[in-house]
Amino acid sequence: MTDWSSVAVVIPCHNEAQTVTTVVRDFRAALPGARIVVVDNASTDATGEVATQAGAIVLREPRAGKGFAVRRLLGDVEADCYLLVDGDATYDASAAPDMVRLVLEQGVDMVNGARVTAPEDRALERKGHRFGNQALSWIFSSLFRLRLTDTLSGYRAMSRRFVKSFPTRAKGFEIETELNVHCAALDASVVEVPTVYRARGDGSESKLNTWKDGRRILRRNLRLFRDARPLLAFSLLGVPWFALAIALVQAAVREYAETGKVTQFPSLIAGVAAFVVFVQMVVSGIVLERVARSREEAVRLAYLREPAAAVSRHHTKAMAPDQTSLRSIAD
Repeated sequence: MTDWSSVAVVIPCHNEAQTVTTVVRDFRAALPGARIVVVDNASTDATGEVATQAGAIVLREPRAGKGFAVRRLLGDVEADCYLLVDGDATYDASAAPDMVRLVLEQGVDMVNGARVTAPEDRALERKGHRFGNQALSWIFSSLFRLRLTDTLSGYRAMSRRFVKSFPTRAKGFEIETELNVHCAALDASVVEVPTVYRARGDGSESKLNTWKDGRRILRRNLRLFRDARPLLAFSLLGVPWFALAIALVQAAVREYAETGKVTQFPSLIAGVAAFVVFVQMVVSGIVLERVARSREEAVRLAYLREPAAAVSRHHTKAMAPDQTSLRSIAD
C-alpha cells in the first residue's frame, strides 16, 4: 500500500460549507494518510468550522480571492507533493492517486487534471464557461507553446520544487494561468490526464463570472506573455508602426524618384517618427529579454535548490536505520 504521508491536499474555499465535508472525506479516502489543508478564504458562512469538524487543518486568508488563498496554501504548507483541488465537490477524487504517483514516482513537476464533464451533468454545464475555457486555453497554448487542453483546471498535482519556486502575485482566478506560465518558463515536465468533472450540487454556486473573470484572465495572459517573451511581444507591437513608416516614407521616395523633389514633408517626418518608434520598441524588447532571462535563471536556481520528490523519498528510506540497528546501538 502506498504511503501518502508526504502528500498535502490543499483546498482553497470561499463559502463552501455545503460541499467541503464531501471533498475532505473523498480525498482522505483516496489518499489515506495525506494531510488535508483547507484555507477559509474570507467566507461568510461556516466553511472553516465545517472543515475543522471534517478533520481538515484549517488556515485563514482574510483577503478575498482564489489567488490569495492558493498563495497562502503553497507558501505555508510543507510537502513533497501538493494536490490542489477546489472545495466545490466537482472534481473526481479517484483520479488523485494516479496524479500523485506521477509526481512522486516519475518526477513530473505538474499534473493537470483536464476536465471531462460527466454525461449525466452535461445538460447543467454552463456554455459560457466551456466556450471561455476553450478560447483561453487556445490563446495560452498559442502564446506560450505549452500544450494543455484545459488551462483553467483547478485540479493539479505539483512537486515541491515546482511550488517553492513559484513567484506568484495572483489575486483571483488567474492563479491557474500563472501556474501554467511558471511551468512554461521553467520548461518543467507536465502531464495532462483526463478527470471527470461533475456539476455543482443544489445550493452551491460558482464564484467565477464568465465575462468579468474571463477578461481578467485574458489580460493576465497577455501581460505574462509580455513579461516572459518581451522581445517577441514588443516586436509584434512595433509591426504596425513599421508598416506605417514604410507607407509614409514610400510615398515621399516615389515622389523624389519621379520629380527630384519632396513636397510631402509632413508625411516624411511622420514616417521617420514612426520608424523611430518601431526601433525603440525592438530595442526595449532586447533589453527586457535580458531581464526576463535573468529572472528565469533566478527561478530556475530556486527550483534546483529543492530535491526531486523521488530522490528525496529514496534518500530518506536509505538513511533511515531499521529497528534491529537501533536496538544494537542501544545495547
